[in-house]
Amino acid sequence: MKKVSIITVNFNQPKVTEELLQSIPATYGNLEIIVVDNGSKVISINNWQANYAHVKFIRSEENLGFAGGNNLGIKEATGDYLFLVNNDTEFTGGLVEKLVAVMDSKPEVGMLSPMIKYYSDKGLIQYAGYTQMNYYTCRNSCIGLREKDTGQYNNITAPTAYCHGAAMMIRKEAIEKAGLMSENFFLYYEEVDWCEHIKRAGYEAWVCTEALIYHKESISVGKKSKLKEYFMNRNRILFIRRNAPFVSKLIFYPYFVLLVVPRNILSYIKDKNFNFISMLLRATWWNFTHGKNSKNLGYPIKTIS
Repeated sequence: MKKVSIITVNFNQPKVTEELLQSIPATYGNLEIIVVDNGSKVISINNWQANYAHVKFIRSEENLGFAGGNNLGIKEATGDYLFLVNNDTEFTGGLVEKLVAVMDSKPEVGMLSPMIKYYSDKGLIQYAGYTQMNYYTCRNSCIGLREKDTGQYNNITAPTAYCHGAAMMIRKEAIEKAGLMSENFFLYYEEVDWCEHIKRAGYEAWVCTEALIYHKESISVGKKSKLKEYFMNRNRILFIRRNAPFVSKLIFYPYFVLLVVPRNILSYIKDKNFNFISMLLRATWWNFTHGKNSKNLGYPIKTIS
């Protein structure tokens, strides 16, 4: 039986993280659970260690973002397969077993995601795969997003363009070949960038809709925030810089500056989100003034609470 390391990152959400831990069934016989506390203001590890003696806890004194926090856990993991899950997810029965069965039977699979449904409406799909990225616009589609589950995506175990960052199992040897997640994304697009690198290392990304996890989407960042607007725009450009063919970049850059930026500003004004305008301009300017591997995030991370 292959060993599975479940890795999750906590940031100021001890109750949510505990709900995740309580949802993980003890049915799989070779399991390692790792929780990374990512610079939370209130340190909960002492209480966790008393209540969850089987879990390995790691503390970072600073917020390293989604990629940095997960990378800490990856470095400590000893499993053959590493299952990265958001702390605002909850497991369903047989989740790990179904994913492991796919990984065991298909060595070409480097990354694998289950179907994801919304925790608040368990009949509503969030993810059943991704379409390929359009490098001219940096747009793609999430298959099944906000669709009622009527069985339309049942029994799908197949390649997909990208796995979903809320729940993805990765073969350890794929990580050894492709490297860790790029930490200069900090938040958003890092798992899509990572998937590109894992595919370049010779592996495939798959989805298995027979496996299911529930997601309490956007608990840590909020549905709309300056943080989200900044990194979504900054990292959209950064992803293209790091992954798109040269010709695609020549089309994407003027498309973003001449079409996306004015359109977004008009949308912010209409919705009276005036403080988002500076976030968009800062995000765009960062990409003109920093290298694609720069560790300068251009955002005051210490202000995130």
